[in-house]
Amino acid sequence: MRHRKTRGFRHSSNSRGFRPHRNGDEQNRRGPTSFSNGRSRNNFNNQSAEKLVEKYNTLAKEALSSGDGILSENYLQHADHFMRIIEIKNLGQNQNKTSNDNVVTKEASENSLNSDLTKKDSTIEEKK
Repeated sequence: MRHRKTRGFRHSSNSRGFRPHRNGDEQNRRGPTSFSNGRSRNNFNNQSAEKLVEKYNTLAKEALSSGDGILSENYLQHADHFMRIIEIKNLGQNQNKTSNDNVVTKEASENSLNSDLTKKDSTIEEKK
């Protein structure tokens, strides 16, 4: 009978308890499903929706002039998405404005009611 040498326990790369040792490299540590290289995927992160609509419309025109209708349609869909975002933002601002106007109107009507009640109270006290 042949005597086998037993192997030591080896961690597989997909085992749950295994974490590789890092030598002070904590800044570059990412999750197991992160494929990011630290840079953004596009150059449009810090732009407003209005600028993005303009940018995607320009890209769509350029793509159409170069003969790529599919890419042009893709850019137009992106521009449409940001147009909807602008409409929602404007709708929210209009609702806030009307609700603020309603609050001001309500406060003004309450103030006039209070002044009317005060006048009536003063006239009743004068009659007594």
